[in-house]
Amino acid sequence: MPRIAHLVINPTAGSYSPRLLDRITSMLPRHGFVPKVLLTGGPDDASLFARRICEEEAEPFIIAGGGDGTINGVVNGLTPGRATLAVLPLGTSNVLARELGIASVDDALRRIERGTTRIMSVGLLEKEGLSRYFLLMAGIGFDGAVVEGVRLGEKRILKEGAYILSALRRLISWEREPVEVTADDRTILCHTVVVCNSAKYAGTFALAPEGDIFTPGFQLVCITGSSRWTYLKASARLVFGMGAGGSGVELVNASEVVVSGTKAVQIDGDYLCHAPVRIRAVPDFVRLVV
Repeated sequence: MPRIAHLVINPTAGSYSPRLLDRITSMLPRHGFVPKVLLTGGPDDASLFARRICEEEAEPFIIAGGGDGTINGVVNGLTPGRATLAVLPLGTSNVLARELGIASVDDALRRIERGTTRIMSVGLLEKEGLSRYFLLMAGIGFDGAVVEGVRLGEKRILKEGAYILSALRRLISWEREPVEVTADDRTILCHTVVVCNSAKYAGTFALAPEGDIFTPGFQLVCITGSSRWTYLKASARLVFGMGAGGSGVELVNASEVVVSGTKAVQIDGDYLCHAPVRIRAVPDFVRLVV
């Protein structure tokens, strides 16, 4: 019996085109799927679509087409433990797709045809009146401030280059305030902490060697040094493939994290809020097509 494949697609994503969508929807029936297309028209639509699908089906199959923001939106509408999710990389950075080694839309379609899946764990970030899942990482401190400071006009023109401009602005207006991070039963003073559910940063740089989206728990990259020089050294290590480490950087494994202070927070590349926040690992959240 054919299975419904719900395509939640962001039509403003950089690689989207009606022709590409036609190709996808014509391919799916050949592999036993009945495609149902849902085009997002705003930032909340992906979550609303996914929530409605999960209310109507016990074991839904959803294909998220867009960037990491669209995929994050779909994930935040899912009922934990029930859905199967496939990723079509149509966005600018496509960090989750890079983490999975998905090289292109065609590669993603071949994986959907093959149908191999693995159970994925996610993170849940909570603040008063706010609860949000993330797939890849949550950054609190300099990382969050850079994402908060990205200007929409610059992002439209420069794409990933807008993050570099924001980082330069933050380097000029430097602050040294620490935050207290409680990782399980250990407390650390940090200038920035990146709570990693995955291994790579921005889809390219190996940041957290023990980060794994298929294993519950996080690896925290705690930047304890508060100088610009600490960040420049850490960035150089990433560029040259050495991973996080060195003086002023500490790696910690944990499944629950509490961060104090008022620094900016980003999840999966989008600004969310300011600390304080609590973060915990959620195992067995979704079956992911790999």
